[in-house]
Amino acid sequence: MRELVLRLAAENSTWGYRRIQGELVGLGHQVAASTVWRILKRAGVDPAPRRNGQTWRQFLTMQAKTIIATDFFTVDTVLLKRLYVLFVIELASRRVHVLGVTSHPTGQWVTQQARNLTIGLGERVPALKFLVRDRDAKFTAGFDAVFVAEAIEILKTPVRAPRANAHAERWVGTARRECLDRVLIVNAEHLQRVLVKFVDHYNAHRPHRALRQQTPEPRLTVVPTDDGTVTRHPILGGLINEYRLVA
Repeated sequence: MRELVLRLAAENSTWGYRRIQGELVGLGHQVAASTVWRILKRAGVDPAPRRNGQTWRQFLTMQAKTIIATDFFTVDTVLLKRLYVLFVIELASRRVHVLGVTSHPTGQWVTQQARNLTIGLGERVPALKFLVRDRDAKFTAGFDAVFVAEAIEILKTPVRAPRANAHAERWVGTARRECLDRVLIVNAEHLQRVLVKFVDHYNAHRPHRALRQQTPEPRLTVVPTDDGTVTRHPILGGLINEYRLVA
């Protein structure tokens, strides 16, 4: 009976549990609707309306090459001053762009950073279709307008749903664990310098599991040799190390 219920659900994406129950009755099976619902629930099968469309994860995976995501995160200095960092991540390549650091993220400042991004992306802008962001009030109408003018649709995540912008949240966690939690930041200029070096390392050298251990920015293929010498290149005073093969 369980196999039959799951088969009917798989072959008929618009059928809910009551519709499946009705079909079972026509086949001579007197099964309660609650039993059908329980079978579907235990098997992890969504109700009919949700089975019929893409999940958010499927959408992000299918459209990754056309999606960028943005967010803010904060860093407190040794003088207990709070700084705001605005960044964008390209979902397909995982390439990160730090747009700016400020203690006062005004609407005018945020809008200017959006303009700088579109200029910096250049010919890649037409390939983008979506921008994922949360509902933070710092993202003003002017900020959105910069992307709408480039035919990029704004996708706002639900309230208090950080998983909906998981790629951006994951990068913030990586930046904190590998860099910012291990550095005492003095001021905005210091934070900007640190982030520039870390992002260069993140984009050009750090391997990513989602990219099959490649980097966001393609690098030359290296062929190891028996007599090759590996050298260490410290980044940020030795906080991070990069290793390269000497020809």
